[in-house]
Amino acid sequence: MGIPHFLVIPYPIPGHVNPLMQLSNLLAKNNCKITFLNTEFSHKRTNNISKDNLKNDQPTTINFVTLPDGLEPEDNRSDHKKVIFSIKRNMPNLLPKLIEDVNDLDVENKISCIVVTFNMGWALEVGFNLGIKGVLLWTASATSLAYCYSIPKLIDDGIMDSAGTHFLSKWVLIIHGIQLSSNMPKIDTANFPWRAHDKILFDHIAQEMQTMKLGQWWLCNTTYNLEHATFSISPKFLPLGPFIENNSNKSSFWQEDTTCIDWLDKQAPRSVIYVSFGSLVAMDQNQFNELALGLDLLNKPFLWIVRPNNDNKVNYEYPNEFLGTQGKIVGWASQKKILNHYAISCFISHCGWNSTIEGVYCGVPFLCWPFAGDQFINKSYICDVWKVGLELVKDENGFISKEEIWKKVEQLLGDEDIKERSLKLKEFTLDNIVDDGHSSKNLLNFINWAK
Repeated sequence: MGIPHFLVIPYPIPGHVNPLMQLSNLLAKNNCKITFLNTEFSHKRTNNISKDNLKNDQPTTINFVTLPDGLEPEDNRSDHKKVIFSIKRNMPNLLPKLIEDVNDLDVENKISCIVVTFNMGWALEVGFNLGIKGVLLWTASATSLAYCYSIPKLIDDGIMDSAGTHFLSKWVLIIHGIQLSSNMPKIDTANFPWRAHDKILFDHIAQEMQTMKLGQWWLCNTTYNLEHATFSISPKFLPLGPFIENNSNKSSFWQEDTTCIDWLDKQAPRSVIYVSFGSLVAMDQNQFNELALGLDLLNKPFLWIVRPNNDNKVNYEYPNEFLGTQGKIVGWASQKKILNHYAISCFISHCGWNSTIEGVYCGVPFLCWPFAGDQFINKSYICDVWKVGLELVKDENGFISKEEIWKKVEQLLGDEDIKERSLKLKEFTLDNIVDDGHSSKNLLNFINWAK
């Protein structure tokens, strides 16, 4: 009998590609074969940044293949609606031939399971029609998956309409919030994961959730103890996290700065404020100015990731009064190495799930600044459930002021209870991936199922 052979297909953004790469490395270490399918554009972009990384240290059981996304090279790929629908129009017809070609190369170990991230559900349909098992890797929190899964129920219960926007009994919902089950954090209806999307994208999410039912497992980069109440929502949920592969072959869309680690080495233990808003968040210039001046006001060392755009240019101007003498500003860097560094004292974060789970397993307290999607749910866990961080609160003009940044950082750094809880949560979370841990057992059961 051959070994399990997974065809893995991420939606082409770093927040999907990297967790799927980490899962692929875990599977490869457990004697599975991986075919990793990128879009041509995404593969070329990551290869240009890290040609050596993708070739060296690569488990021999991972093989990269590509298909076109249907867009022209000059098309704007930060327009996700355009990318999603172009992929859905073009790639499904090309996938069966690719599967056939891959299988012809190793007839003993044909593709036995397809793993996709969200937006790539069409591949589960292709696999289903070819008799190949399918699985979803959900790259956000399991709780946000539970909310998306519950869209039909929320509509049936009259909590929202079929566009995901108009809410009934509004005053009740605003006062009490929504709770899918007890022990899950309440969520303001204004912060549902899909609220930033228009009707077309909301319909896509609802339809995608139906397609995802073809996936026999919904894998999550989380642990049972972090979101335990959520796992009662569906037996398909399977926590395998945290993924802590610190592999150098992860995909980066930007050149990584390595000098910041040397800089951190020169700082005192637990002295540096780390600021990063992930690979997608954009803030306006006025808010950027407040953040810059807030970091000056703190008069403490800081490491700030100011991500370039697709043309490697920074979209922001620094305010004239900004000194920045205490800090280091870089375009992109290895977040895991930074969060694991003894010099880091706290993490000012947008609370995307990859950043949240990385902060948790490095034991770093958070200052939460959510922007969209599931980030508000993650903020609720950080501040209200795990109690390992504080929320930055907007003023009456909708800004997070420099004074608020100063006040909350000082409050957080003076709170010994939060620091202690952060280290305890790290310990509980890492217990899941020791040999006999909950996530490790789930991984082995999943691999046995794939056989």
